[in-house]
Amino acid sequence: MDRKELEKKILELVAISYKKNPEDLSLETSFKKDLQGASVQMVALVAEIENETDACITLQDAAACETIADLVDVVEQEL
Repeated sequence: MDRKELEKKILELVAISYKKNPEDLSLETSFKKDLQGASVQMVALVAEIENETDACITLQDAAACETIADLVDVVEQEL
């Protein structure tokens, strides 16, 4: 999976986990400021990322991400 495919997949999974319209999200979207999600949503997101990409990321690493782009970087390092 190349970077663009990974970005698209992560954006889709974030939209599903946070119940947002994918068109309203970008790589610059902030988890804390823009999505204001609960930790349970991050747990669900991490599980979906692991299922869809075969990357093994920790909840701690994912929760430390400020933006969706940061999360893409974390996942990319694990692939």
